[in-house]
Amino acid sequence: MRSDFDAAQLVTQIQAWGRELALSQIGVAGVDLSSAEPGLAAWIDAGYHGDMDYMARHGMKRARPAELVPGTLSVITARLDYLPRDTPDDWQNTELQRLQRPAEAVVSLYARGRDYHKVLRARLQKLAERIEAAIGPLGHRVFTDSAPVLETELAQRSGLGWRGKHTLILHRQGGSLFFLGEIYVNMALPPTAPVSAHCGGCSACIGACPTQAILGPQRLDARRCISYLTIEHAGPIPEALRPLMGNRIYGCDDCQLVCPWNKYAQRTPLPDFDPRDGLAGASLVELFGWTEAEFLQRTEGSPIRRIGHTRWLRNIAVAMGNALRQGNEPGIREALAARSDHPDAVVKDAVAWATEQRIPHH
Repeated sequence: MRSDFDAAQLVTQIQAWGRELALSQIGVAGVDLSSAEPGLAAWIDAGYHGDMDYMARHGMKRARPAELVPGTLSVITARLDYLPRDTPDDWQNTELQRLQRPAEAVVSLYARGRDYHKVLRARLQKLAERIEAAIGPLGHRVFTDSAPVLETELAQRSGLGWRGKHTLILHRQGGSLFFLGEIYVNMALPPTAPVSAHCGGCSACIGACPTQAILGPQRLDARRCISYLTIEHAGPIPEALRPLMGNRIYGCDDCQLVCPWNKYAQRTPLPDFDPRDGLAGASLVELFGWTEAEFLQRTEGSPIRRIGHTRWLRNIAVAMGNALRQGNEPGIREALAARSDHPDAVVKDAVAWATEQRIPHH
């Protein structure tokens, strides 16, 4: 590695290259995250990570970049906006209205296009190659939600935003609809300055959470979070939480939909995140009818694929039960009956539960 480069100038250059690669923002963080360790330890001790055993297994390695990748001296952080290119200005209302149509399947905004892991990783890899071309061999490793990396802590320290009360990173000019990625590098770069928090007295996200998973500012019990339940959690969804899930079948955007800062959410210039046919506005019955082969074909290159067909059916069955609780019948009982003897126990349980649902009598 050349020793004659000006580190501060290099950071400015990396930010310019990042913009050329359609990355919305680039920051730099140091590797001493020790002040974040007590909070991480307390969160894991409380069991808030649920089935995400890897969180506990990696322990404090998450907060120690130089233990995860020996030789790391700095972390380059990146944000990539994902609001689709042709999103209308009143998109927050459009999305909230979907939740009022019980027979419609709601997939989280970020998951309607191409798998962000692939999109962001490829761009970060290109950025690392540009740095290498400029300064010589560089020890580096690229991460996009792919290892025990304390992403929000690194993003916050490097000025990509502040940590909102819902625990997501918020940016004054970009809201929270962006992905985070990192490049761990073996050279010391001057860190970019953090920004101050601007949530003030607002707690819209806490009040909006359908399952009350946000216990207080920056305190999330993942075991109650619909994103966790529909994506990370493998077994049956706890029965008490099922009616609260409504028609959300993959992820949940509620805390972001009500956040005032998201009126500044930026459209992505990339076609990758355009919604795929059939993932916005589809009916529960239609998606529940997909065979495994159809599921795999239609979710190719999509983040949804990683949950597999059985979890997909489990999620939709719960949503169908919730539609029946709202009095929405067309085709739903027939669709459930067709899968009532599904070989997977978790799907079978969800279908049986859904079939029993009626409009509650008050």
